[in-house]
Amino acid sequence: MKAIKIFSALLAGLIICLFNIARVSAQSDESEAEPELVTDAKSAILIEPTTLAVIYEKNADDRRHPASMTKIMTMILIMEAVKKGVISFSDTLYASEYASSMGGTNIYLEPGEGMNAEDLFKSIAINSANDSAVVFAEAIGGSVNNFVRMMNNKAKEIGCTATTFKNPHGLPEAGHLSTARDMALMGAYLVNNHPEILKYTSIYEDYVREDTDKRFWLVNTNKLVRFVEGVDGIKTGWTNEAGYCLTATIKRDNKRFIAVVMGGSSAKVRNQEIMQMLNYALGTYEVHNIFKKDQVVATYEDVSLYPMRYNVVITTDVNVLLKKGEQLKDISVEKTIDYKNLPYDNKKVGTIKIYYDGELIKEVELAVQEEVRKASFIKVFWEVLKEILLVSK
Repeated sequence: MKAIKIFSALLAGLIICLFNIARVSAQSDESEAEPELVTDAKSAILIEPTTLAVIYEKNADDRRHPASMTKIMTMILIMEAVKKGVISFSDTLYASEYASSMGGTNIYLEPGEGMNAEDLFKSIAINSANDSAVVFAEAIGGSVNNFVRMMNNKAKEIGCTATTFKNPHGLPEAGHLSTARDMALMGAYLVNNHPEILKYTSIYEDYVREDTDKRFWLVNTNKLVRFVEGVDGIKTGWTNEAGYCLTATIKRDNKRFIAVVMGGSSAKVRNQEIMQMLNYALGTYEVHNIFKKDQVVATYEDVSLYPMRYNVVITTDVNVLLKKGEQLKDISVEKTIDYKNLPYDNKKVGTIKIYYDGELIKEVELAVQEEVRKASFIKVFWEVLKEILLVSK
């Protein structure tokens, strides 16, 4: 009887130990799982833009109305047109009858009214003006339809697979759809390639038509740029069909993250869920730079060129996103350089593939750092003669 009691006590103790081990294990698994950052919005995503690493997502590939987040692509094409010299921010652009007829948010351009292009751009970046978006579409594309074609082509170019634009402003139109993932890609492309746009999207309030009786107050539809340190863009959106949407970016401690929500129930909840994602990223992750733009990856000498010695450099930063405290793993590279056939009118000379822990994370173009050209006969002769003289010594 005593033995049975001892066995029962031991068995009970064993069961309690096993229960506690299971509970600790469950708590550990729960702590390692990613938190549920978005419960209200229909879809969402959180990324780091230099690596395009996805930190969190919810229904990120569901196609939904993007509303005025459409203007992210419109702003990208505007900045590319400025850089190519198609238009200048000092130009005066004129509103067509069609532009002045836009509904939704506007700066109420009159047909034929001219306005400085930079002011028109500010009205898009800050106030989300639909009429201004159409003015740029007509000025850059020649027509709205052609500009929309450019928008869709650019979306495909940067890797968007589920976006179909029908207009440059985001007012509801059949088939005008995107996804949280695609909007994040557009946001990343913008901050990586046209960071000067953030100078405008970070403005909380400004004016157009200064010193006139039609002075118009611009107030940023993204209230986070005023109330949250480091938030400097990018674009809100709202229609009945889309719900409350926002593509937002924050930069703190030399780290930038982008969060997108689509189909939120209110502006307040939309902003809360955006900040839950951005704060989680800032508190949990670090961005490690493994190659800097213009870092030398190879050096060559060729007596037939001037300068004879030249460097091959990487053309963009390469980063790795890791959780805080996580150690960097093995990094390896594979270079392809056509140094024997330098393209004198184009500095791109090859590519470099970067592998992290055995997995390809990025392929980047390589370029010649110096202005290289064919050496003259006298320079070649002199360099050869110096080599002969050195050898003879």
